[in-house]
Amino acid sequence: MDFTFTEEQEEIAGLARQILEGELTEERMRAVEATDDRFDEGLWTKLAGADLLGIALPEDLGGGGYGLIEQCRILIECGRQVAPAPVLASIVMGAMPIAEFGSDDQRQAWVAKAIDGSAILTAALTEPRNADPAAPTTTAERDGDGWRLTGTKACVPAGMQADLVLVPATTPEGTAVFLVDPTAAGVTRTPQRVADKGREALLELSGVTVSADAVLGSPADGAEIVRWIERRATVGLCAYVLGVSERALELTAEYTKSRHQFDVPIASFQAVGQRAADAYIDVLGIRMTLWQAAWRLSEGLPCDTEIEVAKFWAADGSHRVVHAAVHLHGGMGVDADYPIHRYFLAAKQAEFTLGHATEQLLRLGRTLAAEPA
Repeated sequence: MDFTFTEEQEEIAGLARQILEGELTEERMRAVEATDDRFDEGLWTKLAGADLLGIALPEDLGGGGYGLIEQCRILIECGRQVAPAPVLASIVMGAMPIAEFGSDDQRQAWVAKAIDGSAILTAALTEPRNADPAAPTTTAERDGDGWRLTGTKACVPAGMQADLVLVPATTPEGTAVFLVDPTAAGVTRTPQRVADKGREALLELSGVTVSADAVLGSPADGAEIVRWIERRATVGLCAYVLGVSERALELTAEYTKSRHQFDVPIASFQAVGQRAADAYIDVLGIRMTLWQAAWRLSEGLPCDTEIEVAKFWAADGSHRVVHAAVHLHGGMGVDADYPIHRYFLAAKQAEFTLGHATEQLLRLGRTLAAEPA
């Protein structure tokens, strides 16, 4: 298997890195972190202006016409800067499924706005005490020609900034995905304090009415649409985690080479080198399993097991990488004024998003147990 990137893919990643590194200075990051929503509108506009938000979206809607591999290259760069921009939520979890399954009206109404940055989209996959987003406890009942939704969604990414939320709900016909206006009557959204504070929301739906044309696809297709979103969101999250882990290790290498004890750099200490080497191996594991999963998904090959393996490495490997980074930074590692803390928090949040490491191992175990001896 050849994981060599094309010249275009390298150029896309290079442009994303140039913009993100140029815009997100330490002063800029501190200013954004001082706000409640941790959203950098200027950066969002810059990414849209460079046509990076629409890279993986259809050309007939104004996108670049590329695919998941190119989208992952951008998400890696977002992770390297812990970018305060909801690319994963708005593009991968929101715009891409609408482009794939939406009606002409839905595609024209929302995908173009996601591409130019004028609208932020997201999907509400997580529910309290429910591990399966394709079998939601949120319900939808017929209400004349439309639907009435009731339920609770937790940890909705970019939920406080979103202009549209894709909401899976159980109907008498099966699972369906609805396009919900988060400002509609009956919707309550509350900021949830997580590691990346203010960017997620608790979404409570109390008899929210939506029209018949707010269904994405059809109720008969809803469960598979949710799985489609979940697969791509998980791969995209793994790409983001790879960027977080790579940059955390680079910052640690820079610090240990410049930090001296006993008149020598601490990087020359055997224990420091061993800890950093273990972290490097974890980064390689995250990278390899990500691209295996992303390639198989982009080629339409069976990939559920590969995605579970990738998410396990992203969760478990990044856990070790950022803990090593904090440890090797010593007292600076726990100083909130020093940038390494951002990478620790970003990795910890991603670790428990869309299934933690133990959950992935349990899924893999069930798959292996079901195989004939």
